[in-house]
Amino acid sequence: MITLYPKFSKKIESQRDGTKMIMEQKLLQQKNQLVLNIDTCTGCGICVEACPEEAIKLGLVGAVRRGAVDYAAPIDVDEAKCSYCGVCPTLCPFSALSLLVDGEERYPIIEKEGFPTYDQVSKIDDEKCIKCLICEEICPRDAIDRKVDLYEGASKEGKERQLAIKTKTTFKVDMEKCTGCGICGYLCPAITVKRKPYTAETGKVEIVSDPKTGLPWDESKCDACKVCVEACPEECITVEREVVSDKIEGKVDIKEDLCCTCTWCSKNCPTEAITVEKLFDGEIEFFPEKCPAGCSTCVEVCPCNAIYLPTPPKAAALKGVQEAKIAVNKEYCMFCGACVNACPGEDIIVLKRNGIRVKGKETDLFKKIKEKLFTKRTSKVKEEVPPGQVAIKVIEKA
Repeated sequence: MITLYPKFSKKIESQRDGTKMIMEQKLLQQKNQLVLNIDTCTGCGICVEACPEEAIKLGLVGAVRRGAVDYAAPIDVDEAKCSYCGVCPTLCPFSALSLLVDGEERYPIIEKEGFPTYDQVSKIDDEKCIKCLICEEICPRDAIDRKVDLYEGASKEGKERQLAIKTKTTFKVDMEKCTGCGICGYLCPAITVKRKPYTAETGKVEIVSDPKTGLPWDESKCDACKVCVEACPEECITVEREVVSDKIEGKVDIKEDLCCTCTWCSKNCPTEAITVEKLFDGEIEFFPEKCPAGCSTCVEVCPCNAIYLPTPPKAAALKGVQEAKIAVNKEYCMFCGACVNACPGEDIIVLKRNGIRVKGKETDLFKKIKEKLFTKRTSKVKEEVPPGQVAIKVIEKA
């Protein structure tokens, strides 16, 4: 007897928003698809630990993330073992996984069992935000959505800088002093000096005046430079500018689906307008004396830009102390585990999570997953067992 359903398939295809690995389960009346965005996946391995069916394995994290191979993904999913429950996309902190049920994004594990979700706090106080460029430039995940007009300081096609600030300019000409020489209009496009037709009947030069300003004046063309004031030989022009608002208009937001809660933006915001709470708490320790010289895999794969190669100290400062080859700024580490999974050495990086921000009911299934997530682990020599997969070294249970 031939079993027609379920049918399983797996394929990799390039789409507009990235390279996707699509695992599919086709039932008689339903089609489930687990979609992995290979470009977004960091190889953190949280999905591996969270999968109730143990259907997900770590792939060649370091090689894939460094671009050394293009035929694999940081993780590998057994499409036949997967139950398409929605746990892995729910707990993926990088939004690299999604579950489609008949083409619609749905998560049965949340709908049926009340599985908790991340309690993500990533927000910007618009009142405090000055629309500067710092958060956008330092964010390692392109999670800042800065909707602010471009100005001439950033691009030749940008708006004039004067338009960035709201002002109210007043212009006044004392017509009793004005001789109608025309110098102000000759210098500035905002001022119009127009004379009445000359006639021998009056024998005088007469100016077409404006009842409000004295001389016709276009506020939209005036930047209150006061050149007209300085150049007027009769000192009859007055220009005053009042700043109505010195705040640049626009909106800056955080794209929560891209934010990894590394806190680079919140710790460097000059006005403390940004609040970010890490999804995970924990400890991470590096043992640089065990790190092979010339390897920077962890630096390249870290989604938070928290790992770095220390600036070499002067030889006189070492005094017999071994120079550190690698280091981590714990302020910006979100304890995802990508570095542990990618490190090709043994016992070089040790990670221990001890907290996770979630909201909703912590079900028995979630408690089992949390226990796995809180397990202390370290890097391990990457032996491919089976080929195309790697393993980490568990030190102790949570």
